[in-house]
Parts: sequence; structure tokens; C-alpha cells
Amino acid sequence: MVIVNVEVKVEAGAIDSIKDAVAAMETESRKEPGCQVYAFSVDVNDPTTVRITEHWDSLADLQNHFTLPHMAAFGAALGTINILSMDAKAYETAAEVPLPI
Repeated sequence: MVIVNVEVKVEAGAIDSIKDAVAAMETESRKEPGCQVYAFSVDVNDPTTVRITEHWDSLADLQNHFTLPHMAAFGAALGTINILSMDAKAYETAAEVPLPI
């Protein structure tokens, strides 16, 4: 499994202007082969911080994701807002383990 964590900092109110694009991206990405989780969230303590969490069956599935039309449309929408910073990381995991609680 491949887990992707993205943290994006934007100007105040920027996400509101692309909510439709975010919703479309979530909806279409969740339909893709190999997509287990695809979710955007806004930090409740800092509405200028947006996180994207993705779980993919394989790296090939993730790579295919970047080639699809909804990814290009989302990229165009992102181009309409001022992104202050972005940190994206992918992790390849061997197995899910229970939380030690």
C-alpha cells in the first residue's frame, strides 16, 4: 500500500473559491482503481492549512492517478489560488498493524 500525506498552506479564504474543484477531485479519485482513501480536510484551528490523505493499492495506481483528466482540472483550479507552501510525501507500507492502545 502507498500512503500519501500532503499539507498545503493557502491564503485565508482561498479554499472556499475552489470547493467545487476539491469536491470533484475527491469524487473522481475515489472511483479510480486502487484508491482506498482520498480525503481533503481543513485544519479546524488554522483554516489556511489543508491536508490531503490518500491510500493506494500500489505505486502504479498512484502514478496512473496523475495522468487522469480530473487531476489536470484540479491542477488548473489550484493555479487560481495563492499556494504559500506545499509538503507532499508518499510512503510505501508493508502492512497495517493494530494501534498499541
